[in-house]
Amino acid sequence: MNKIDLPDFMKYKDKFTSNGFVEKIARIAKRAGAKFVYAALILFYTLQSDKVSIKDKAIIIGALGYLISPLDVMPDAIPIAGLSDDLAVLIYVLHKIWGDVSDEVKEKAHAKLSQWFDEDEISEASDLFGGQDEAM
Repeated sequence: MNKIDLPDFMKYKDKFTSNGFVEKIARIAKRAGAKFVYAALILFYTLQSDKVSIKDKAIIIGALGYLISPLDVMPDAIPIAGLSDDLAVLIYVLHKIWGDVSDEVKEKAHAKLSQWFDEDEISEASDLFGGQDEAM
């Protein structure tokens, strides 16, 4: 993974709520794209797993709090660039916890994607790490 400067997303952990996450994803799904939504859903469903360490849950909560916070580094209202910092944080955290992501979580995220995207869009989401890992 290329070195990128990530914002201090851990300071956003108090911003995370399940309802806030669901509302944000539903609102931005089409604009953000299937890859973004798939990454966010995997983190969300992994957070609900009892097979994930408290440490990993803490960074997931920080990342999802950053995602739903209206006060992130690049406001989401800025076309294209507004969600790029959010995606960078999601992919960074996903890369860190990928070994703990169960097939069940991946299937649940994939099923949820089908509510917003067609199969062509969903297939594009499978390359979360730019060819380094197969996600679906």
